[in-house]
Amino acid sequence: METEHFKRSVMPILIKIRSLFLLLILAGYCSPSFSAECVVLLHGLARTASSMEALETKLSSEGFYVANIDYPSREMTIEALSELAIAQGIEGCKKAKASPINFVTHSLGGILVRQFYKTNQQEDLKRVVMLGPPNKGSEVVDNLKDVPGFEFYNGPAGMQLGTGENDVPKRLGPVNFDLGVIAGTRSINFILSRYLPDPDDGKVSVASTKVEGMCSFLTLPVSHTFMMSDDDVIVEVIEFLKSGAFVHVDALNFCGSSMQASRKF
Repeated sequence: METEHFKRSVMPILIKIRSLFLLLILAGYCSPSFSAECVVLLHGLARTASSMEALETKLSSEGFYVANIDYPSREMTIEALSELAIAQGIEGCKKAKASPINFVTHSLGGILVRQFYKTNQQEDLKRVVMLGPPNKGSEVVDNLKDVPGFEFYNGPAGMQLGTGENDVPKRLGPVNFDLGVIAGTRSINFILSRYLPDPDDGKVSVASTKVEGMCSFLTLPVSHTFMMSDDDVIVEVIEFLKSGAFVHVDALNFCGSSMQASRKF
């Protein structure tokens, strides 16, 4: 009788425990075994992270984990800013356990990435998209760096963005990571455009955005100041992050094709 009573009272409990155990095992198999990819956003000179919010919103809706970094672009040299801002971005990705790591940059932000990966290992780096980067420097800096107030407004980093052989962009050499570059061809700053070769985006010429080793290149009718929020730009950014190539009819894609040998610009 006691055995029967034990079976009636204890067996239902054992069955429930076994069912719970099986559910936990199944949950382990069904749950994702990977985290979202990370995208670090780096704004341009004299801008803030808020200038990248449209990109942040869209990338998040596409399933990326986004680390939108605010850094003091007017207070330090390019060398110091690269270590500060990119370390912040990488740390944000690691804390979120988001991997691999991608970068989307505007203007100066692209130079920070080049500076950082010239001297640091590419741990977990996947792809980079640069918007309006002064990869060969900007003639605006060449012509205005001695004007009173220029250094005060643009800071040490801004003074390093000329086109001379001793300026930072010319000293960085070819890129050694998968890179897509989008250049703007529309200017809303006609005063600065007077110092730039055509076409330009009001701050940087199209020719200056190109860099040896890039995988994809595209020009769009956008200005330097607002290109980060342009819908067509954002579409191309997402496409490159996902596939390693731009999809616009006018895009030039070099990596993984017979054109790879012509990546020198």
